[in-house]
Formats: sequence, C-alpha cells, structure tokens
Amino acid sequence: MEKDNILELMRAKNTIFTTDDVSLLWGKSDVNFVKKKIHRYLKAGKMYSVRRGIYAKDKKYDKYELATKIYTPSYISFETVLGQSGVTFQYYSQIFVASYLTREITIDNQIYSFKKIKDSILTSQTGIKVKDNYYIASPERAFLDVVYLNKDYHFDNLISLDWDKVYKILQIYGGNKRMEKKIKKYQQATQKGLN
Repeated sequence: MEKDNILELMRAKNTIFTTDDVSLLWGKSDVNFVKKKIHRYLKAGKMYSVRRGIYAKDKKYDKYELATKIYTPSYISFETVLGQSGVTFQYYSQIFVASYLTREITIDNQIYSFKKIKDSILTSQTGIKVKDNYYIASPERAFLDVVYLNKDYHFDNLISLDWDKVYKILQIYGGNKRMEKKIKKYQQATQKGLN
C-alpha cells in the first residue's frame, strides 16, 4: 500500500511549500514523483496551489511566509516593518520585501512589493530575525533599508529606534557616506524632539 505523505505536510510548521521543500520533507529525490503526488493532492483539494511551484496546506497560509518564498533570499522589511513598529503612520496594504530584484506581484488579492538591494546587504543576517518560518527585519534594519533606497524619506516617529543598533547595522551598508550623514541628521532631529 502506498504511503499517504499528506500527513507529513499537515504536521509541518510551514504553511507554504516549494517543490524542493516537499522533496526534503518526504525524503524523496525523485522530483517527478513529488510533482505527481502534489498534483494528486491538489486535484483532491488536500493542497492549494498558490503560484507555480509554490503550494500551501490551504488558503489560510501565512502571507509573510509566502513573500519570502517567492524569491529567495529575501526578508520582510521597509514600510511593512516600520508601520508595525510605529516608525511610520501611513498604512500600506502591500507587503514590502527586500530581495535581489524589483518586482510587484499580486497573489490572492495581496500585493507583494519586492525591492532590490545589494547582495552583500541582502545576505547579511545582522538585524534580521527568524519568525514563524520567514525572515523579518528589525525596525532598525528596516529603517536603514529605507534610507539606503531613498534619498529623502519622512519618518513619523523615530523615538522607538535603538540608535546603538542602527549604527551597528549601518556597517553592513559598506561605508555609505550619504547614509551615514542622513542617519546623523535623523538622530539629531529625534533628540531635539523634531521627529
């Protein structure tokens, strides 16, 4: 009797799976076998196809987890993190992701905005946390990512930032003088109560 591998998927903490993830989970190196099984589970309604090569247990998948699976390496950052941490007050419905390319993709009515940053920055784990099967920037890292990509940006509330962490993380941006000047200005404005 053939083993029903769907139980292993349902027990996994992940809500999103690539074909490679499923192969690893099932311990199968035969990609065609895995694809046929996935196709069978999709037809039976036991799995949900999110995008070509990306699947979910059901439609209640974690959108942040999906965001970091579409293009890897990547992590949640920019306005998504800054909005959650109260650094910006503007609400953005899209999810912002640091990636190796710039793209905007809509999946299940959710917009994912990928912003390209240099590989050496993208792959640095400084200021990045692992949370529920995805990577997310700390508020300090997200702040620096925004400064890195924008010449001028208005932040609503920088009081919650840990400036020691900001300066520590700033090192991964490769001695960017423009950023260093901007960071000092933002910090001075915050200390004067202007931000």
